[in-house]
Amino acid sequence: MPSLKDLKNRIASVKATQKITKAMQMVAAAKLRRAQMAAESARPYAERMDAVLANVITAMEGRDDAPLLMRGTGNDQTHLLVVCTAERGLCGGFNSSISRLARTRIRQLNAAGKTVKILCVGKKGYDALKREFSSQILDDVVDLREYKNIGFESAQNIGKTIITMFENGEFDVCSLFFSRFQSVISQTPTEQQIVPAKAPEGTQEGTSSAAIYDYEPSEEEILGDLLPRNLSVQVFRALLENAASEQGARMSAMDNATRNAGEMIDKLTMSYNRQRQAQITKELIEIISGAEAL
Repeated sequence: MPSLKDLKNRIASVKATQKITKAMQMVAAAKLRRAQMAAESARPYAERMDAVLANVITAMEGRDDAPLLMRGTGNDQTHLLVVCTAERGLCGGFNSSISRLARTRIRQLNAAGKTVKILCVGKKGYDALKREFSSQILDDVVDLREYKNIGFESAQNIGKTIITMFENGEFDVCSLFFSRFQSVISQTPTEQQIVPAKAPEGTQEGTSSAAIYDYEPSEEEILGDLLPRNLSVQVFRALLENAASEQGARMSAMDNATRNAGEMIDKLTMSYNRQRQAQITKELIEIISGAEAL
């Protein structure tokens, strides 16, 4: 049984931890609103970009002069998986859920005899995958701490890296892994194929089949600029969704940790009081017994 001093030290330690988790919860709550607004503001633009891209892709479908980013290499042997996670932990299951989805996909591709390359955006994804797939992870891990704020420039840099690798023939298919923000307590791990570009499911539903579009300039020129931009837009949306999901998960995790610390303090305090009372009672009995013996 721990001594009174040990219990007192432990209570003080848990109280200090509770202060830290409470402060982290408040910081996450302050950052969450800004991150949530940024993620929700990016969704309409990204969805509209998908719709425009779907119309042009439909017009170019089956043509030999379609851009390489749209038609692909004609092969699916080599896959590049871009796994977007956070740089920090203490955010519940946010990082592990994305890594779990990526790990499942990697195992499926390996079992099918495909070549898999992994580009980690964020340190936690690298830490989670390096034990099992270290030989498949690319050396140039993207460190998000280099950017003070997540902006379109950071997404463009990642997009340029992906396009350069594709032009060099380093992969055939590229998929993006991130967590889509739903609410403070709900974030959905998501896989999205970005190379070769394809029309989003359901984009063309309800569109008249007789509709004819004239493009100025030509479809080739439009797609030549639109496809690389769309790739950066999708990466940017993934980073913003991740930022909001991370803060939401951290806020929820720190709230749970603060409540758990409070319950632990109550239990330790009760144990401390009981042991202290038992010690006082024992000392009183010894004093009374000694007095009676005299």
